[in-house]
Amino acid sequence: MPPRWSETPSHDSYDVVIIGGAMMGSASAWFLTDLAEFDGSVLVIDRDPSFAKSSTAHTNSCIRQQFSTALNVQISQFTAAFITSLRDRMGDARVPDLAIQNFGYLYLAGTDSGAEVLRANHAVQRAAGAGTRLLTPDEMHMHFPFLNVDDLCLGAHNTRDEGYWDGGTVFEWFRRSAMARGVEYLSGEVTRLTRQGDRISHVVLADGRQIACGHVVNAAGPRAARIATMAGIDLPVEPRKRFTWVFEAERPLDRDLPLTVDPAGVHVRTDGRQTYMAGCAPEHDHAVDPNDFTIDANRWLDHAWPIIATRIPQFDALRIVSEWAGHYAYNVLDQNAVLGPHPYVANLIFQNGFSGHGLQQAPAMGRGVAEWITYGAYRSLDLSPFAFDRILSGRPILERAVI
Repeated sequence: MPPRWSETPSHDSYDVVIIGGAMMGSASAWFLTDLAEFDGSVLVIDRDPSFAKSSTAHTNSCIRQQFSTALNVQISQFTAAFITSLRDRMGDARVPDLAIQNFGYLYLAGTDSGAEVLRANHAVQRAAGAGTRLLTPDEMHMHFPFLNVDDLCLGAHNTRDEGYWDGGTVFEWFRRSAMARGVEYLSGEVTRLTRQGDRISHVVLADGRQIACGHVVNAAGPRAARIATMAGIDLPVEPRKRFTWVFEAERPLDRDLPLTVDPAGVHVRTDGRQTYMAGCAPEHDHAVDPNDFTIDANRWLDHAWPIIATRIPQFDALRIVSEWAGHYAYNVLDQNAVLGPHPYVANLIFQNGFSGHGLQQAPAMGRGVAEWITYGAYRSLDLSPFAFDRILSGRPILERAVI
């Protein structure tokens, strides 16, 4: 039986307190335990031990190499290596062998400007070692004859370390292994941070208990800005809804469907032998309450399905199997991570704002946070471009492959 959650903390002080125990927080906790030089105490606090409303629970669990910045490509490359060697990395024979279902992503461009973006992204990806290839409309039709390519200029497809992976299992073993190695998981809600000058001295829980801390990691997902506000810091990360539908096609395709990103902003991919998964943003994409998971039924009927059926005419007859709304922890500045310490509150570490690609970035980001806390610097991969400084100076990282 795996270790259990605590209802009250075992100690009044911890070297590291991580706020948020879903994929990001658990990745950081596990990597801390995996560093021989770290011998401190770690407490993970989460308001919902079931994680039922977390972004981790609502993910589509895909990984891609197709980004427009080399660093994001490198992050995914590490995740791919981590997934496929999970048992060895965990050092536990009970951990299952995992693989990536490499159906890939297929980005579609319907304009000359869109095609130029794909070409520029392709150059970055290839230089970083990704296996992306560009496809003309005729080539797309040859590989995927069910696609309507009449209005397309270019496509980009990669089938190496790109597709579906079992993110839930990786999350489960991050958490189980961290607990087994001594990390304490506490069911509770953080309501206040006590700031003394340039440090957070205590984390305060809803029951009034105060926990002293050496470092605090903000891994609170869509609630990250609320935690930052407790320290008097503005963090431009907000909860934004994303809709997902799983459907069964009356006439299923004769091969895997890559995660196909239509120029109209809807994406669809294979999900099983006869089922497919689609998703898109709401019509009005703005911040929502983190407890708001309502579905807009009209978004499927009036927007997503017509686009999908136009792109793949075989999907003119289908049946919805399930649907849900999840939340992106959306970085308003540039849809990229905010990672590392705050420049004026040195022991407050950010692990926020992943804007929909957090699950696939969690291993690299967890490793980076653990390295920073332990060594005061990143050692494996330089993640400093994601530092909070760029928020203060308004210097966005231009990532043109955000879904």
